[in-house]
Amino acid sequence: MEPLGATTVFLVICVSCLLFFSAWRKMSGSGKLPPGPVAFPIIGNTLQLNTRNLPQSIHELSAKYGPVFTIYLGSLRVVVLYGQEAVKEALIDQGDEFSGRGKLALADKLAKGTGIIFSNGERWKQLRRFALTTLRNFGMGKKSVEERIQEEAHFLVERLRNTHERPFDPTIPLTHAVSNIICSIVFGDRFDYDDQKFLTLIKLTEDNNELLRSLLGQLYNFFPTLMDHIPGPHQELLKNSEELRIFVLERVKMHKESLDLSCPRDFIDAFLIKMEQEQQNGQSEFNTENLLRSTLDLFLAGTGTSSTTLRHGLLILLKYPDIEEKVHEEIDRVIGRSRSPCMADRSQMPYTDAVIHEIQRFVNLVPMGVPHAVTRDTHFRQYVIPKGTTIFPALQSVLGDSREFPKPEQFNPGHFLDENGAFKKSDFFIPFSAGKRICVGEGLARMEIFLILTMILQNFTLKSPIDPKDIDITPLPSVVVSSPKPFQLCVLPR
Repeated sequence: MEPLGATTVFLVICVSCLLFFSAWRKMSGSGKLPPGPVAFPIIGNTLQLNTRNLPQSIHELSAKYGPVFTIYLGSLRVVVLYGQEAVKEALIDQGDEFSGRGKLALADKLAKGTGIIFSNGERWKQLRRFALTTLRNFGMGKKSVEERIQEEAHFLVERLRNTHERPFDPTIPLTHAVSNIICSIVFGDRFDYDDQKFLTLIKLTEDNNELLRSLLGQLYNFFPTLMDHIPGPHQELLKNSEELRIFVLERVKMHKESLDLSCPRDFIDAFLIKMEQEQQNGQSEFNTENLLRSTLDLFLAGTGTSSTTLRHGLLILLKYPDIEEKVHEEIDRVIGRSRSPCMADRSQMPYTDAVIHEIQRFVNLVPMGVPHAVTRDTHFRQYVIPKGTTIFPALQSVLGDSREFPKPEQFNPGHFLDENGAFKKSDFFIPFSAGKRICVGEGLARMEIFLILTMILQNFTLKSPIDPKDIDITPLPSVVVSSPKPFQLCVLPR
């Protein structure tokens, strides 16, 4: 092989210098960006981060750079907010500036800026406002949705009873039950647990969740252009997402054929009616693409987070049978066994309420939060964050703050109880995030977790096939959603 010519060497040096200068300019931000580790051209800080456990890397970096610092995921600049003060100051005190949705390459590719979760600007404001109003009109926080949850919880209890005290993995029954609740709200009806379309829908959702949590899925967000051309399981995400989209499109066509403008049955009907009302508005955000994506956003978010939280909860109660027994005692005293639990019971059940809050705090379901972005050049503390910069509000740092929750790495319902045993609220409890981008389905999720968990414990005693001392309740690390390690349990009728 001939040696490289002088011209080639010169060009390589020039390109390298340009790349380094570009990265340096991004990193320096005219000297006003928050500090952070030195980023390399193209790859950013990827080699300095544990991509399999990014939350741990973020925790370590915060010890060195403080509560506000900058990292680069590939070429994507990210400002991390670590600790209750920084998160509150940004998301609440400067809520408008931090109300954008941050960039996630996979989300951009799948949602294309449509729907509720990954949209921005006026589109996001209109779709979010509509979703909140519609969910409220269909009973969010009211009895109609409560009855739907109670009905589904009864189906779940019967399904658990049919395990006949044998060990089983609770993932599928919990996922089916929670998914059916959001299905009844967005599609108008629940599915039979053996319905093939429903089972396909759930499998596609579960497969995509696994792919998003995988190393290749996370690397896609760092290097989307490169990963687009690399074969692998991450490519299945696009195929699965298109199948989910086709399913929703079929439901929309069915709704159009039987739509009664004076009597909306569910979210899809309400959206179609809004589309009809805005036909003459050429700038309307109420169109078919936003309907499909908004419906999928509600379905996917409504299926995954609550069912995963409930799985975490069952595993934790298996680990601590003494805590489960105290919940049993409170259920028997307040509700008894002859009627279904209802939301009005929660105020009379401080210990159960504290256990549920501690489950959500401990499992740290979305440790880095869903990414935000600044909507304009933003002065924050002594820094200037350029418009469009992605923001990671590290919820893990708030839920695990030792000043508010002594020994936060330990599961302790006492974190939410005062000296008299009454329930104690905490400003550090933000599993659904905070500010203008707080989870749309927070009210629904709170109802689901309380009613389903309470009804399971009203009817059953949980039993682990292994010694409770050997149960590991440490969540599997993930940037997306923290899952419990796989486990089985038995349910014994009470």
